Amino acid sequence: MGAPSEVDDRRLALLADPTRSRILRLIRDSDEGRALVGELAAALELTQPTVSHHMKALLAEGFVRRHPEGRRVWYAIDPDEYDRVSAFLGAGAAAEPDLGRIVADLSLRFRGVFGEETIRRIVHDSSELLRDASASTPYLASRTAAFASARLDALARADGDRDATPEVLFVCVQNAGRSQLAAGILRHLAGDRIRVATAGSEPATDVRSTIIAALDEIGVPATGDFPKPLTDEAVRAASVVITMGCGDACPVLPGRRYLDWDLEDPAGLPLADVREIRDDIARRVRELYAELVPAA
Repeated sequence: MGAPSEVDDRRLALLADPTRSRILRLIRDSDEGRALVGELAAALELTQPTVSHHMKALLAEGFVRRHPEGRRVWYAIDPDEYDRVSAFLGAGAAAEPDLGRIVADLSLRFRGVFGEETIRRIVHDSSELLRDASASTPYLASRTAAFASARLDALARADGDRDATPEVLFVCVQNAGRSQLAAGILRHLAGDRIRVATAGSEPATDVRSTIIAALDEIGVPATGDFPKPLTDEAVRAASVVITMGCGDACPVLPGRRYLDWDLEDPAGLPLADVREIRDDIARRVRELYAELVPAA
């Protein structure tokens, strides 16, 4: 057994695995609070041996318990770990978002900028994009409102007169690791001198806990940002687009500066490795900041 910090890092990395997170979420949100391997495999569209492999890892770390019942074996989250696991997974299933209320609120905010039909289209499209990105997206209503608002802001800047404030868009695959590290560090350094946005070509459900921890260690607070799909408005509003391993998912538009940062994906890595990626990103971000906001 390793030192306490090593054990914590290993357990955190195990939870950060997307498949294991989905397994735990399915168990937690089930009507009985337990599930069979066969049920999980069907829901995840994976083979039973693959799910059994992940269950053994979760069982070995004490996150789940086995409950034999005749010839069947049920799995449930260990009561001693329930709060920890639930905090990691975020909110469970929620009621359908009140899109009409969101449209009404944003219509008031963007009065004189966009008509209600445009706002309704963006709100409904944003809700569907987030739902398509992850069937278990938590806080769908509040995330829809925030995503739609950001898209409308970007659309207003893209279609209107641009001010002198640079806008940087960070794009990676899941928008849960590299792009969130870069965005958090640049927001912390730049304040309101630079607008910062993020997106993912295949967004995850949540920002990884190792990313939040790695930012917190260097005094960069979590901003409440969440993984979101890449949209045309975000690219059109950006003056600099930085891609990180997402291939050609990002459209190339004239007048934008494009950079590709070759960085290791932190998905599934222990915190010690995430720190190295963070520090590499921090160096690049500082160079970018110095270029975009030169000293007086």
